[in-house]
Formats: sequence, structure tokens, C-alpha cells
Amino acid sequence: MVVVMQEGVSEEKIQHVIDRLVSFGFDVHRSTGASHTVLGAIGVHPEFDTRDIELLDGVREVMRITQPYKLASRAFRSEGSVIDIGPGVRFGGPEIVVAAGPCAVESSDQIFRIAEGVFRLGARILRAGAFKPRTSPYSFQGLGEAGLKLLREAADRFGLLVVSEVMDPSQVEMIQSYVDLMQVGARNMQNYHLLRALGEVRKPVLLKRGMSATIEEWLLSAEYIMSGGNYNVILCERGIRTFETSTRNTLDIAAIPAIKKLSHLPIIADPSHGTGRRDRVAPMARAAVAAGADGLLIEVHHDPEHALSDGAQSLYLEQFGQLMTELRIIAPAVGRRMA
Repeated sequence: MVVVMQEGVSEEKIQHVIDRLVSFGFDVHRSTGASHTVLGAIGVHPEFDTRDIELLDGVREVMRITQPYKLASRAFRSEGSVIDIGPGVRFGGPEIVVAAGPCAVESSDQIFRIAEGVFRLGARILRAGAFKPRTSPYSFQGLGEAGLKLLREAADRFGLLVVSEVMDPSQVEMIQSYVDLMQVGARNMQNYHLLRALGEVRKPVLLKRGMSATIEEWLLSAEYIMSGGNYNVILCERGIRTFETSTRNTLDIAAIPAIKKLSHLPIIADPSHGTGRRDRVAPMARAAVAAGADGLLIEVHHDPEHALSDGAQSLYLEQFGQLMTELRIIAPAVGRRMA
């Protein structure tokens, strides 16, 4: 249920409404928009009479939310959320933010060379994995905390922010000390213990769509994080598993405008995992921006042929530079600009 307060209502009246909702057994989440305060009342109370709240002083209207996800819904927050990652970098505003880097941190020389390259070409965030959930147990699994230290050092040298994946609740405290944005990978989208742990911190979270997840299931995963009090969630469309075999996954571009209608959360696209081939990354990145994506997650490597993971879907630095040039042309055509 959503309670919309009148414009300019006093804090005392807002608190009175919150207290009343709590007395009825609701868990209350507050959202302050440009002109109105909105209270999200979470809880299943079919017998509840909304008039008990509608008649309170300062209440403009009360609406029941029919979707199973409440806090992630547009009904809870009508305007799109803007998530602040760090100095000058925000997802959901007029700027399109690009995070770029290798699939995994492999060595000091590798991550510093790539960080310098993507910074020079316009990326604002350095992406790379230190803990790698691989399909095969024999594949490179990442450098762990040592990789995070290298990632942070490389990003700091060039004024970049950092996004990297967290795989387990036990890692949250350690990883958040190194990164600006914690990534939940596709395999962990429905790891509810992890999602609840991320709800207890205030570090922004990048939530990737599961390989076989519906949009509703994806938003419900975001709801797990938000219900814990962390509203700093960014969604990432990274491709879903379909019957098609010519690409690694099927990048669901249509999910971008669908999310924009259903949810206030920012959404970005990962065309690297979405296609699995570097020759298809740029076309799908351009399409994602045209469809309304708030940002991109791009794999870039200075020597993809010798990458320890996902080299086939990693762009050369020169290709990444060309893509950024193209995006600076496309963005203004859809009312956006490149960060």
C-alpha cells in the first residue's frame, strides 16, 4: 500500500501517519520526492480498511499496490531514482555512465594498463572480478582480496570508481571496503541470504538479471535488498538463456523500456555477457542506449587473446574508443548525454 502525503505537510503529521501504519502491523518505508512524501506500507492485511489512513490529517490519497514488488514499483516512487555512486557519477540522471574493464583482475600490469586506457576513452567506472563464479571448477577463479587491492589502486590512480562482484554474505564487509558499487551476478540473483545481507548496508548494489529470470522475479530480487533499507539498487540486463545458440545469451533490449515503466530503479545493459562475442558488443550497446539504458557494463582488455577469462567477448581498447565515439552521437538523439 502507498500513502501519498499532501504537498508541504508538516513532519509531525507525517510521523503521525507512520505511527498509525506501524500500529496496524505495517513495515513503513519513506520516499521523499520533488513535491510529495510517499509512505510505502509493506505487509499483507487483506481486511485492512484504507479509510483509517485516508482520513488522517495531511494524507492526500491511499493506493493499494497490486504488484508483488512494492518498493521497486513506480507506484512507490513515480519519478525515476537517481543513484549516487561517487563524486560526479550518478545512474538514472541525464548522463549515461559507462563501466569498463576486464572480466577479471589478472595481474598488476594488466589492470593498470586497462584502467589507464578506459579512463582515457571516457569510462567513469573500472569493472573487474576478483572472485569469479565460473561454470567449470577448473577455470580461473580470480585473485580474491589481492585482486581487489589491485583494482582499487588502479582505479584511484586514474580517478575511476570501482564495481566488482560479491558472491557470499561473508564477503560483503570486506568487499565494500574496496568498491563503490557491489555487483550481484546472474547466478546469485536469487541468493536470498546474499540479497538480505546487502539490504543491511548502504553501499549501492548492481543487480544482474538471472539467466532464466522473468522481469517480475528480477524486481522481486531487488525488493529483497530494498526491504532491508538499502534503496541504492541498479538493475543490469545481461542477457537471458533462450533456445538461440548463435550468441552466448539473448540480450533482452525490450526489458529496458519494460523496466522503465514498471520500476523507478535505474537500469543498465551488459552487452558483453549478453552476446558473448566482441563483434556484437558494440551494436547491442548502441541499441541499449537508444532503448533508454542509464549506463553500460563493457568488458575491455588490452590483449583479449590471452585473457584468463571471457577474452572472446572483450573489446580491444581501440574498439572501445570507437564505441564511445558512437555513443556520444546516439545519446543526444534520445535526450541524454555521455558522462
